[in-house]
Amino acid sequence: MQILLALSVALFAGLMLSRLAKLIKLPAVTAYLVAGILVGPYCLGMLDIQGLGFTSLADVKSYSIICDVALGFIAFLIGNEFRLSSLKQIGKQATIIGIMQAVVTTVVVDIALISLHFAIPEKFSLSAAIVLGAIAAATAPAATLMVVRQYKAKGPLTSILLPVVALDDAVGLIIFAVSFGVADAFATGTVNVISVLVEPLLEVVLSLVLGALMGFAFHFCERFFHSRSKRLAMSVTFVLLTVALSMIKLEVGGVHIAFSSLLVCMMLGTVFCNVCDFSEELMDRVDRWTSPLFILFFVLSGAELELSVFGDLMIVLIGVVYIASRSIGKYTGAYTSAKLARCDENIVKYLGITLLPQAGVALGMAIKSAELSDGGAIVANITLFAVLVYEIVGPMLTKTMLLKAGEIKPEEKQSARVKDKDAQ
Repeated sequence: MQILLALSVALFAGLMLSRLAKLIKLPAVTAYLVAGILVGPYCLGMLDIQGLGFTSLADVKSYSIICDVALGFIAFLIGNEFRLSSLKQIGKQATIIGIMQAVVTTVVVDIALISLHFAIPEKFSLSAAIVLGAIAAATAPAATLMVVRQYKAKGPLTSILLPVVALDDAVGLIIFAVSFGVADAFATGTVNVISVLVEPLLEVVLSLVLGALMGFAFHFCERFFHSRSKRLAMSVTFVLLTVALSMIKLEVGGVHIAFSSLLVCMMLGTVFCNVCDFSEELMDRVDRWTSPLFILFFVLSGAELELSVFGDLMIVLIGVVYIASRSIGKYTGAYTSAKLARCDENIVKYLGITLLPQAGVALGMAIKSAELSDGGAIVANITLFAVLVYEIVGPMLTKTMLLKAGEIKPEEKQSARVKDKDAQ
């Protein structure tokens, strides 16, 4: 009963706040995150009434399976943006931008935070600065996708945005693994070539291979069904199965083998949408079916944000430097790479700002950073601080940039009730 009550309160709060957000012209994602904070342990949860909100961070984390599944569906839907027909036009540009802006962001943040380390070495370690530089490369695909879907954005900027976000996370995983190995070497005085070079590359390659295999298997099984409901059920089955398989972790000959659920599910969607002739219609049905799941994901993400990080002024100071340098890195990296790739002028001017949201992947990296012997805790807290700021402000900025680029048409956004009346 308590679980169902908590989930219904979370959904209700997210939905009601989204109506308020619409009145003040804010993206629904922002409303869901704020709703999460309100029903989380720092607001409604402080009443300590089981089922009426979330009473502790541990309580929020007990619903992590919902977040894992939601991220799987988000990555699966992003795979739809990698259709060969569209990649022929933007594939080269997206690759250049996806790699270059991630690397530039890491370099800019590293320079800023390493300089800060030398200013306050007793408070902020070199290892922590290096790891945070790598975490800065990651972008949140969930918030970006939700803004694009909500406002039905279309145009050159939207077309390149989602592939860049997806590539950004693949590049970010490699940069993080290498940087984490370097940082750990500084902390311990030993260098492990396997963890620095082999394991991150292996994770990306194996994730793409597993996702491709699951995509072909999905297409094979889908052919046995012809009704829309059965095909939708099979889609849900394969996304759940793929998320489950991506959680497998092995150790072979001293090499740790793991998968990125985002990359695996993204590859699942990519392969399926390119080999199945009715994939576009099915992807659209999956997108509609997952709406309540996505709302829960963002409300839970908001509830999981630790507002206590604001209590430490040193964390706030380092967090401000991190946010400022990451924002500069994302903008300059995207601007420069888009110029080199000869992209549309709107892409050059506005893409960098749309890449600011940061959440799931960055938080996963922060959890991994806890293993760092020197500065792991401070990395986690600064990442939480940045995620709190970026997730509240990022969707609004993404919407603003898409509006400036002329890819959101507010007048086309029509109430379902009005549509029904028109149909009659």
